[in-house]
Amino acid sequence: MQEPLIEVKNLKQEFRLTKGLLQSLRIEDGKIVKEDKIVHAVNDVSFKINKGEVFSLVGESGCGKSTTARTIIRLLEPAGGQVLYKGTDISHLKPNQILPYRKDMQMIFQDPYASLNPKQRVEDIIMEPMLFHKIVNTKEEARKKCMEILERVGLRPEQASRYPHQFSGGQRQRIGVARALAVQPEFIIADEPVSALDVSIQAQILNLLMDLKDEFNFSYLFIAHDLSVVRHISDRLGVMYLGGIVEMGDKNTIFENPLHPYTNLLFSAVPTVGEAPLVESVEIEGEIPNPVNLPSGCYFHDRCPYATDLCKKERPELKDIGGEHYVACHHVKGK
Repeated sequence: MQEPLIEVKNLKQEFRLTKGLLQSLRIEDGKIVKEDKIVHAVNDVSFKINKGEVFSLVGESGCGKSTTARTIIRLLEPAGGQVLYKGTDISHLKPNQILPYRKDMQMIFQDPYASLNPKQRVEDIIMEPMLFHKIVNTKEEARKKCMEILERVGLRPEQASRYPHQFSGGQRQRIGVARALAVQPEFIIADEPVSALDVSIQAQILNLLMDLKDEFNFSYLFIAHDLSVVRHISDRLGVMYLGGIVEMGDKNTIFENPLHPYTNLLFSAVPTVGEAPLVESVEIEGEIPNPVNLPSGCYFHDRCPYATDLCKKERPELKDIGGEHYVACHHVKGK
């Protein structure tokens, strides 16, 4: 069995809120003491991504998908756990130690305009990482490769001298894809790469990403909340709720047989026109709890219609119930 390209083990991420009303106050020895509140953004997340595979993380906004992605690629320092790249733990490497891995791990961001330097021409945006990582030896070689990459992502070479503001949203996202391609990575994180684009453009960018995967055998971590997109591009997926994975497995297995109550809630909320819904409508009350004060036991217990005292006291493990279909629920049993 091949070693996974990326292995995430018990990953944790948290943020301290240190200012104003976001602090807690308590009385100690007659004095008012301020305490920082902690947002528990990612809670004990584990999964693997194999070579050439598309693994998607789905869930509502604020569930921790993007934070997980940014922690994996070391844009954020992890609060706990490990990230292994080809078996090497990169989760706590120093900045100079992580540099060799930057070439192999790239990210395509949700907002293509905010992620591009507005003062750089497109050719410089694409050539700069090539020269930094010594993918090419000369600037002339970099420029030639830049033109090839632009054509590959559907842009014209003569557009290389333009600035990001001179392009449409879809074209800017193609530039973001080209920048990631420039350093010949093995692993790409696509953080909701089409959610900021017009529907008419989304399919073009998704098809481009999948064509590039087939051509270069990339592995993708795909972050999305649009389940129709996830179903189209994924091999496997993980469903996140309040910073943790509640269900994970093969795409077809989860879409055809969702077992966690939250997965059913998520799928039942998908609007359909002229076709049967993914699952029967699920009535679940309440709001997502505050990640500053996580519930005891199962994080979903206060919204779940099947919750028992066990759910309120003990957090369920993400366990394989058969066929590498993982579910974190006390009431879902293996075959």
